[in-house]
Amino acid sequence: MTYRTGQVVDVAAGEVAHGGWCVARPDDGPVIFVRHALPGERVLARVTEVTTSLARAEAVQILAASPDRVEAPCPHARPGGCGGCDWQHAALPAQRSLKAAVIRQQLRRLAGIDREVTVEPLPGEADAEGGAGLGWRTRVQFAVRADGVAGLRAHRSHEVIDIGRCLIAHSAITELGVTGLRWEGVASVEAVVAVGSGERAVIISADTRPRGRTGGSVPVSGIMAESVLRRAGHGLTPLRGRGYLSHHAAGRDWRVSAGAFWQVHPGAADALAGAVMAWLDPRPGDVALDLYCGVGLFAGVAARQVGPGGSVIGVEADHAAVRDARHNLREWPWARVRRGDVAAVLRPAGGRVALPAARLVVADPPRSGLAREVIEYLSAPQNGVVRFAYVSCDPATLARDLRLLTARGWALHDLRAFDAFPMTHHVECVASLVSETGLRSP
Repeated sequence: MTYRTGQVVDVAAGEVAHGGWCVARPDDGPVIFVRHALPGERVLARVTEVTTSLARAEAVQILAASPDRVEAPCPHARPGGCGGCDWQHAALPAQRSLKAAVIRQQLRRLAGIDREVTVEPLPGEADAEGGAGLGWRTRVQFAVRADGVAGLRAHRSHEVIDIGRCLIAHSAITELGVTGLRWEGVASVEAVVAVGSGERAVIISADTRPRGRTGGSVPVSGIMAESVLRRAGHGLTPLRGRGYLSHHAAGRDWRVSAGAFWQVHPGAADALAGAVMAWLDPRPGDVALDLYCGVGLFAGVAARQVGPGGSVIGVEADHAAVRDARHNLREWPWARVRRGDVAAVLRPAGGRVALPAARLVVADPPRSGLAREVIEYLSAPQNGVVRFAYVSCDPATLARDLRLLTARGWALHDLRAFDAFPMTHHVECVASLVSETGLRSP
């Protein structure tokens, strides 16, 4: 049997798949990846995409519901609606079980590791409370339609949905009223809040696409945020206020440029810093590396523990994040930041790597995972790495890299997973690895 776009088929949803899908395997046709379904359900699914090997679909009617199904709190979390959330139709404990299943699946298939995984809720996410899993997102990027309406994109589409209020956005972002303004001549609007300080910023990207109309001026006076910035290329120009926010984590404040990376769940930075340091266990005199260090969160926490007899080096490519990291680490002279692409910094020049040997390493790479040079540095005996903490937001690239590391003598000691993105398919993991040298040590 072949499928066509728009066709409605009666299918049984099977196991969960990475990306917010359930897999249906009809006897008479190719596999179908179905959104808005749950494992074990029988649904009518409307086909949205067909390839030579599979079809994609969305469940438009539930014929036999899972006991884990709940009514989605957002009216736009539906077939044909907003693509920002994947699992609003599942109870929060079920969402975490689905994410754990995906992590186990990726570990088994890509790394050959068979391991039980539990996805932990972050502080403040109590299942019994009303609104649990909502109101957490501290950074939201709104796309802008041709008529100036700011909204969120439909799943796998450029269509902009007028959502009015995003239920997973933090209340301080909702109060900015971004979706109630008309953004003439604007391509996107990004709203950011630092929960610890309450500071907010709005980043405006001008629309350079020809739309057959004349754009109006940016409504800076109507924006309630303390800081308003314009994005031009990779840089940000303040139109009002300063270009950074003050976030709080690990017992102190951190300067974070409005466009720099910071965890979007209010409880994530604390939880991840705690998990990373619990494994690395920095001691006075240790040398530690923080690769893809961003604004220096892990480097800063490690610097306090290694003391003046030790050394911490962060590596980061983003210019604004490097400025922030150097500012954030200024009280510890033994902590410094190298600006540059991690792969380039670790690539041997003249037979030598530009970074010193280090007993401890943490890496928090982008979704694409570790660069090859990181794997090689970690695995070279002369670099002396004993413990490695790998922070990952993508189970597939994490599993791929774990396969490469275990093939080079590293062992997976522990893996913790955190529900840092409730209602979506995303999950944050911290993998704790020990080298062959560490395994032999008492």
